[in-house]
Parts: sequence; structure tokens; C-alpha cells
Amino acid sequence: MEYLLPHLLQRSAERCPDRPAVRFLGRQWSYAELEARSNQLARALREAGVRRGDRVGLWLHKSCESVQAVYGVMKCGGVYVPLDPMAPVRRAAYIAQDCGIEVLVTDAVHMAQLAQLCEAGAPLRTAICLEEAPAEGVWRGRLLAAEEVRHQSCAPVDCSAVESDLAYILYTSGSTGTPKGVMIAHRTCLTFVHWAFHKFELGAEDRVTSMAPLHFDLSTFDLYATAKAGAMVVLVPEKLAALPVKLADLWQEERISVTYMVPSILSLLVQYGRLEAHDFSGLRLILFAGEVFPVKYLRKLVRAIPQATYYNLYGPTETNVCTYHRVRPEDVADDAPASLPIGRACENTEVFALDEENRPITQPGIEGELWVRGPTVAQGYWGDPGKTARSFQQNPLHNRYPDPVYRTGDVVKLADDGVTWLFLGRRDHMVKSRGYRIELGEIESVLYRHAEVKEAAAVAVPDELVGNRLHAFVVLTENARVTLGLLAAFCQQHLPPYMVPERFHLLEELPKTSTGKTDRPALVRAVEEKETRRARGSAEG
Repeated sequence: MEYLLPHLLQRSAERCPDRPAVRFLGRQWSYAELEARSNQLARALREAGVRRGDRVGLWLHKSCESVQAVYGVMKCGGVYVPLDPMAPVRRAAYIAQDCGIEVLVTDAVHMAQLAQLCEAGAPLRTAICLEEAPAEGVWRGRLLAAEEVRHQSCAPVDCSAVESDLAYILYTSGSTGTPKGVMIAHRTCLTFVHWAFHKFELGAEDRVTSMAPLHFDLSTFDLYATAKAGAMVVLVPEKLAALPVKLADLWQEERISVTYMVPSILSLLVQYGRLEAHDFSGLRLILFAGEVFPVKYLRKLVRAIPQATYYNLYGPTETNVCTYHRVRPEDVADDAPASLPIGRACENTEVFALDEENRPITQPGIEGELWVRGPTVAQGYWGDPGKTARSFQQNPLHNRYPDPVYRTGDVVKLADDGVTWLFLGRRDHMVKSRGYRIELGEIESVLYRHAEVKEAAAVAVPDELVGNRLHAFVVLTENARVTLGLLAAFCQQHLPPYMVPERFHLLEELPKTSTGKTDRPALVRAVEEKETRRARGSAEG
């Protein structure tokens, strides 16, 4: 019975040991090889003192070894904590300190930064490098080199973990700027994996991309749903997110059949990937999640790859995917609404919305906050019971027995069919300006309607006088002729006056987080810094 995530790998290694399990830049390991290598790492971790429930950091770039690392940690009963390999050392050190990471699995690139990591506060005592060991003197703590891991037995490791034990902790950006660690148990992730495996009819012949980094929850579909099917996961190098033609080449050369990505990367593919010059005849399923997919780009993608089935998946890290919507022809018609529905609840998951009086919403058109219950709900935030209590609450609809539900902070309403949910925006993206309640996503939807707008983001900058001042950042298409004044006039045609941004800013590209989403805090900081410089200049003048 599969009640731990590593069981998915073990079962496929038993059923189809010679089938390719993971592939990266031409290298590939079979299921038997991945099973054996992860067993070796689990034994090395045991020798390093890792016991059930211990947090083990993963600080390495994508590779076959990174997949070995996630399974190896879980097989010895540990909890893997992915550290963003592209993030500043100080952020990685904060996470390591926050959840007490004493053992780290890394690669040669990051071995050179271990001393800095410790100086910044990480409580490391042991590092396991899965590549050739670096020169002496780089790391003063205990080092287990790749050769030592390879000398371990390939036999399975006896693991006493149960399904309610933690499998991994994913750190997401908190509203205060401090990362928060979302705790996910084996059962929590497996519930999603079983649903996805059956819903999308994954099979051993599928070839699935893995674009998402390990610290982003989209990666759990790539790794574990693929393993359950005995299919092959093709790891996509981090740099390809900004190289759409190369990404399209990879889809074609690797004969990808299933892909799961954030809309911003798919939008770049549509604009610059030269899709018409590629053969995607084997691509049968395109999944996307993490942010709103502008319909004008989705429409082009559907027309370029018409044989694929498309799904909009919704859910915060705290629930993984909790609703889904299969894209219909009317969703991408020329007169389609500006955004897609987030759909209905996944099987074995319940979602409901409450209005401002905490009354359940059962009729179309009424706005409320979305709540999620079921086994896919996370166990809370690591080391922060206060924050956990605010977001993970007793089901407000009854008090007969403990029934934790997650408050998403997302505002939704029911469609006319009474079962499909429509996403309206986040509570923290709903701002007040001059007394008006404004959803920033509505401004962005209008900007995306303009034919010469490639990317758009609206932000609210706090202001003592009016509450918030609205700013819009846009990236224009090549050879665009529209001016900022014309963009403002365009918005005035489609928005009430109080929703038209006071200022428009042109950028060559929008800043992105490591998971590919628009970095809105960075845009707000850019405005505040510019205003500070302007005020300082005026004072000096």
C-alpha cells in the first residue's frame, strides 16, 4: 500500500525497473537506478545522524541528483526543505535557521558558499555533496562526498514513518516579508497525487516536464504523479524559463506529452517560442497554475496546439491544487471573459465560500472568501502557531469535532451554474483608494486587452492622503506605438475614474520571483524608492 511518497518510486522500480525515470540534459536514470541511488543517500543520511522528523536542506540546482535527494531524505524518515538555489545566501540561511537544518544535501556549485551560509546563521554540521567533492578548506564541517554515498548499500532502508508524518516543508513569501514554512505530510501530498494520476490518466508512456523548482509546489505533480504512473520526468534547466525558443525545442526534442507550468512562461512561449515551427503532435495535456493566465495568450496557445487538453488548476501552497477547470472552446472565444473560472473542487476536497457575515454562499453572484477542507490541507506553518491559528481554523460551519480548514484569503463567487467558482482576486490585492474598494486584477485584465501590451501589473503604493495610489507597470510588444497617455485613455474607456492608475511605467520586463510569478513587492519598492529620491532632490533644490 502506498502511504509514503517514496513508495511511489519503489512500486514503479518493482514493476518497470528498466524504464527511464528521470532525464536531464541527455542524462537519464532508470527506475531501478533512481531507487538504488536514493537508498544509498538514505543510508548516508542515517550515518549523518538524520532521524525521523529531522529537517534536511536541499541546496542544489536541478539534476538527476536533485530527484535522488528528495527521495533519499524521505526514505530515512527525514523532512526535505528545498532552498532556492538562485536566492541570496542570507535568505537560505534564514530558512535553515528557522527550521533547524543541521544536514544539507548540495552540489559542487553551492559547496563554495557553505561558509557564507553558516556565517549568516545556518546551524549546519554536515554537508553531503552529490557531485565531486570541492577543494579542501571550503567547508570546515563534516563532509560526505559523492564517492562515500556511492559506497553505501543499495538495499531499501527500514523507515518507520507513517502517513501523517511530514514529507517536506515549502517556504513561501509571507505578507510581512519573512518566509513562512508550509508543512506538508505524506498523506497530504499523496491525496493530490492520486487525484492527479486518475484525473489526467497518466500512463507509463508519458513524458512529463518538470519546470517548477523544488521549492514550488507545482514540482510535486512533476515528481510524484509521474512516478506513480511509471512515466519519465524531464527536468527543465532553470535558464530555459527565459528562453522560450529553447523551451519549445525541448518540448519537441524530448517528445513531451504532459507539461505543467505557470502562465507567465506559457505566455512567453506563445509570443517568442515560434510554436508554428515545431512539432508538438505528442503533446496531449497542458496544465497551468499559480497565477491568472491572460486569455489573449491562452487563445493563441490553444490555436497553436489544438489537440492538447488544457486545465486551469487553482490552489495555494497550503492546499496544493484544490479546484480545477477544463478549458472549453467558449473560454477562449474572441468574446470570452477576461479570466478563466477556477472551476470545481477536486475529488476528496471540499471548498466553500463565506460572505462578510460568515454565511455560506450558495447562490451565484455573491462575493465571499474561499475556504478549503480535506486531506490536502497542510499541517500549518513551521514554528509559528500564531500564524497557523489565523489561517488554519476550526470549520466555522460546525464545532462537533476537530475539522481544520484553510482560509485562502481569495475572493470568489459562484458562476450561474451554481457549482463553478470564479476567482475575483485576493483580499490582500483588494485595496482602498479614496474610499473605493479596488481589485488590482481588474485593472490588469483591462491592460491585457490592449493589443500592444505584452505584460501588465497593477500595484497599490500606500499614501497617507488617499490610502493608496495606483501604479501600472507595462511591457509593450515589439514595435509598439502606444504611449503612456494612450494607455491611460484606454483604461479610462474601460474603468471607472477611481480605478485608472495615476501613473504608468514602461519596463523591458516585469520582475519575477524564483517561481516565475510577478514580483509585486519589488514593483512597490521601485515606486517608493523613486518617490524618496524625488523628495530628496526637491528638498535639496
